[in-house]
Amino acid sequence: MTKEIRQVTDSRVLAALSHPLRRRLMDVLKVYGPQTVSQLAERTDQAVANVSHHLKVLGACDLIEEAPELARDRRERWWRRVSAGLRWTTADFDGDPATAAVASAAESLNLDHHVGLVRAWFATDEAERARWQSSAFSADKWLHLTPAELAALERDVLAVFARWADRDLPDDGEQREPVFVFAYAVPARP
Repeated sequence: MTKEIRQVTDSRVLAALSHPLRRRLMDVLKVYGPQTVSQLAERTDQAVANVSHHLKVLGACDLIEEAPELARDRRERWWRRVSAGLRWTTADFDGDPATAAVASAAESLNLDHHVGLVRAWFATDEAERARWQSSAFSADKWLHLTPAELAALERDVLAVFARWADRDLPDDGEQREPVFVFAYAVPARP
């Protein structure tokens, strides 16, 4: 996997990512690194054949690739993400109403996915929530910004995310679990 963020300009890639299981498979590969089909099936509670089908779709869009160097024998197939992340803007799809509709739907489904992860947190049992209650957070703020200032804020926020994501994990015996962090900053009216 490269550290680069891929700019998506093909509506077929957005359509592939819009499927909930394919999106989840991409997340699992991002969080846990390369996986076999069996490992992915176990992590997503899906049948191996179903996962295999969706991996083919992701592979056809160059979102994932095989990692043959990880295989212990010829039958074992490992998969990894091709790029560190994906970006798109609906403006890249404005030339054609059909692709613009795909981009708009993908944007909406992406937001639904993010909100779904937060809602799942609120649905966890009380013991798990109590364990994280003093550290799990939400934050919001109304700011007055120009488009250039909002772009600068994005760079700052992404730099904080990168600093935490790219750090060397201490060997201190503490258990670290996946934590989903997301941010949206959009012009709005109160």
